[in-house]
Amino acid sequence: MGNTNPLVSIISPTYNHEKYISECIESVINQTYTNWEMIIIDDGSTDSTAQIVDRYAQNDTRIKFFKQSNVGIFELSKTYNKALQYSKGEYIAILEGDDIWAATKLELQVEAMEMDKNVVLCWGQTEVVNSDRTTVYSVKPVLDPGRSIYFDNDPAGSILNLFLFDNCIPALTILIRKNRLIEVGGFIQNFRLPLVDLPTLYELSLLGKFKFLPVTLGGWRIYAGQVTKTYPVEMTKGFYQLAIQFFKNHISEIPESIVENDIRKHYKKRLTISFARSGRYKLIRKEFKSARKDYISAIFLNGFSEPVWKLRAFTGLMFSIFHADIEGLAKLMGKDHYSKQ
Repeated sequence: MGNTNPLVSIISPTYNHEKYISECIESVINQTYTNWEMIIIDDGSTDSTAQIVDRYAQNDTRIKFFKQSNVGIFELSKTYNKALQYSKGEYIAILEGDDIWAATKLELQVEAMEMDKNVVLCWGQTEVVNSDRTTVYSVKPVLDPGRSIYFDNDPAGSILNLFLFDNCIPALTILIRKNRLIEVGGFIQNFRLPLVDLPTLYELSLLGKFKFLPVTLGGWRIYAGQVTKTYPVEMTKGFYQLAIQFFKNHISEIPESIVENDIRKHYKKRLTISFARSGRYKLIRKEFKSARKDYISAIFLNGFSEPVWKLRAFTGLMFSIFHADIEGLAKLMGKDHYSKQ
């Protein structure tokens, strides 16, 4: 099976995803839309990821497999832009090695993009699931009327009312016109953020309208061992720097409803939450000493703001002192738990 003129190029970076990569690839092979190529770049995996991908690539020539020495998540844009250079399609999709797509994902999006050539990108909802997909934590984004009015980014830039405070777009749902992506310089990464989606989406939001599909397009895995779960505090600081710089650099294009001081206040509160979450992930990984430091930071940061999260941090602090299982408590209380690997 092969395709020399694909309409859609799927960029799939992967690293040590031996548990998930087969399901990821199968979700692409099972798409109802078939005019695609899947460009998988293995970033120097030390497990059996490469061998698994290689078997699929040998059986389906639409799957293009490349290996590289590990550059890591803080050089992720290099991996993405290498795949972009290899791509042949008019549209670029993103599917990292531990996520999956719904079978009709590409069919729905290609149809929507072909109907309106002015649309810069198409996106939709995703299920947020645990590592083995036995639990659905939520569906994102929530269809809140106060927020969803910005989902189509019409007029251009209006979605910044959300972006400057929170990334509402799940990366695995994105389908981008390649020429518009190249127009902003390809995938962008800055401020030591271990991701490329939000900085790139900031720039794309100024180019034209988006198309939001209110349907579930895939599954986004969340688990404590995930690389991005190792850096929640650093990511919040990076998001803050990104938002402030973008606001200042594009002040004339920013919606008048957005005030710089509101951005600063938002991320100040969010930092408290990030320290509490970081403590929890570290507690799951049994990094008790480091977890205590993060919980203490959450408790004493920003005075009495975010009292619920400070209470959670205090509870976590007690668990870290006694090396107790906080995920057992979360499960008992019916809360989301992330310890399953």
